[in-house]
Amino acid sequence: MPVGVSGYGPAMPKLVVEIHVPLVPAPDVADGEYEYPWILDLDDYVMDLDEETDGAECLDDSEDYDGSYVFFITGSSEEKLLAIASKIAARSGVPAGAFAMVTDDEAEGFGMGRRVELPAR
Repeated sequence: MPVGVSGYGPAMPKLVVEIHVPLVPAPDVADGEYEYPWILDLDDYVMDLDEETDGAECLDDSEDYDGSYVFFITGSSEEKLLAIASKIAARSGVPAGAFAMVTDDEAEGFGMGRRVELPAR
């Protein structure tokens, strides 16, 4: 039997919240500029979570998936992670229609779990 981190049994799956943001170009981008500046903003925000939250952190690099850009956070309670996801969805420049998926680090793929609608700005 595999031994968990504590040494007292199997490791438990780690709670993960995926934040799916529709991959929509920003409306006021000049020709030749990057069409998705909100991705850069959210990447920075998610990477710095541990500096301003109680344990929440970025789990992995964000990824383009099925018409959305997906950010992964973990390290705190579901309630706190969903509150962070709501803050992310409400940031300036983020396209409407973002949602969260409550899952774990043992899921077979993206988008597997319970869907939670995030409030729009």
